[in-house]
Amino acid sequence: MSNHFNMPDEVMHGFSRSAKDFMSALAGVPKATAIAPAILHQAGTRYWGQQWTLWTSMVNGSSDAQTVEGQASRDQRFRADEWSSNRWYSLLRQSYVANADLLEELVGATAYGESDKHRLRFFMRQFIDAASPTNYAATNPEAIRAAIESNGESLRTGMSNLLGDLARGTITITDEAAFEVGHNVAASEGAVVFENDLFQLIQYTPLTTHVAKRPLLIVPPCINKFYILDLQPDNSFVRFAVEQGQTVFMMSWRNADAETAQTTWDDYLETGVTEAIDTTLAITGADKVNTIGWCVGGTILSSALAVIRAREEDKVASLTLLTTMLDFTDPGDLGVFIDEQTVVQRELSLGSGGIYPGRELGFVFQMLRANDLIWPYVINNYLKGKSPAAFDLLYWNSDSTNLPGPMYAWYLRNMYLENNLRVPGKLTMCGVPVDLGRVDMPAYVLATQDDHIVPWQSAWRSTQLLGGDVQFVLGASGHIAGVINPATKNKRCYWIDSGIDGGIDGGAEGAATGDHERDADEWFASAQRAPGTWWNHWIAWLQPHAGGKVKARAKLGSRQFQPIEPAPGRYVKARAD
Repeated sequence: MSNHFNMPDEVMHGFSRSAKDFMSALAGVPKATAIAPAILHQAGTRYWGQQWTLWTSMVNGSSDAQTVEGQASRDQRFRADEWSSNRWYSLLRQSYVANADLLEELVGATAYGESDKHRLRFFMRQFIDAASPTNYAATNPEAIRAAIESNGESLRTGMSNLLGDLARGTITITDEAAFEVGHNVAASEGAVVFENDLFQLIQYTPLTTHVAKRPLLIVPPCINKFYILDLQPDNSFVRFAVEQGQTVFMMSWRNADAETAQTTWDDYLETGVTEAIDTTLAITGADKVNTIGWCVGGTILSSALAVIRAREEDKVASLTLLTTMLDFTDPGDLGVFIDEQTVVQRELSLGSGGIYPGRELGFVFQMLRANDLIWPYVINNYLKGKSPAAFDLLYWNSDSTNLPGPMYAWYLRNMYLENNLRVPGKLTMCGVPVDLGRVDMPAYVLATQDDHIVPWQSAWRSTQLLGGDVQFVLGASGHIAGVINPATKNKRCYWIDSGIDGGIDGGAEGAATGDHERDADEWFASAQRAPGTWWNHWIAWLQPHAGGKVKARAKLGSRQFQPIEPAPGRYVKARAD
């Protein structure tokens, strides 16, 4: 499957390196990397004891389905009754669990450093997940039942689905025909009021008679399309902000193509964010703009603000960062794909121009949650012959974007590999040395508890880098669901500082202590839990930075910046090749 689904070079490199390292460890290569003999003996003794118990239970006709327990045995993949009621399937399930536990225990027992062990553990988990008996027609009771009940039609349909996905080069995870950008997703009313070769600027139609004097500019990630923030009316962050009296502007990044294959990181700052800020101010006539950045959009925004402050310009009233990393000390599972060799390969192939395909990057993100975003669809689409349901978030997830090679290669080296942004004066961007400590406007930093892309402790480190007062908030759930938590539903919860103002004094002086994770844990130990969504908390935090209220304008744009086309514009509709 990997050859057909365009597995990225980073993935292939990671698999080959991890497999080689693990085999070397088992073979006892004298690099102080081998598994300790005592631990290996204990793990083997426990494993064979479990296998003996399973097989004797099978021979004796025992109905006990819980002989071997483990996390995998409670996985939703094994929810079919047969995995517990049928002795053969119970044996298969529990044997799989024992094998998985053994492999994970061996990885944990190696004498590698934590970084290499993390890499090894990640790719071992990919192997373990792929080896699940639920992923194969001959050992999946639900697939067998579906084939019998349909007289083989489910298998025929599944093969047709597989061939279709092989032709597309990606796994279908939702009913894409159910959605249309600009119709039932990205449907908030507005207009494109500016565009250049890198982005379109959307201004949304006001929904209140009076609006905040200072506009709100949103910088979404360029690795995904902006409409995650404007899916449908009942879960649209854009609509919520407009309903709260904000004049909202949204950057819609161009899907990189041959014409933009030379675009650099500096271009994203200067031609992108800085241009968007200046245009927003020119249209509204405001003295300052409030800003939001999500994920890599937050990294780009913060970098642009560091450039602006280095130029002694003061045109941003506040900064909101949503699940953003500025300090890449702990990049989570994404870090397993990044090392010197991988980055050099990307620099040689793309650093001077080219396109990094969005589907490759999308597959990497799917691997981070393979049991949610890969294997359920392999089972349902191919083994059971079903079609995936319509789900707006998964439609957005599959609508990938390409990245320009020079920007991508620079980002890999200077953020993920060398972690240069956190060091004052280390990087020169747009011709000036940058220091996040000079980004001294009030900041609202949101992390999410189960984020698999930006670990919340990594997002916390931003509080030690930014120069102004920082409100740190920890939302429940993950990278997407923790952010898209609509006020209309007011689900989940969030944590805030237990102090009266909830703020943290920012500043770069604490950035080099190396003790941020302890600080983050200490913060959480004393944090106050609040029910519902962080959206309501954020809008209350933003109000003092609104600059007062003015009457909402009847027309979008201005004399200088006339509307070009209705929202969401052309750029967001361009599909990645």
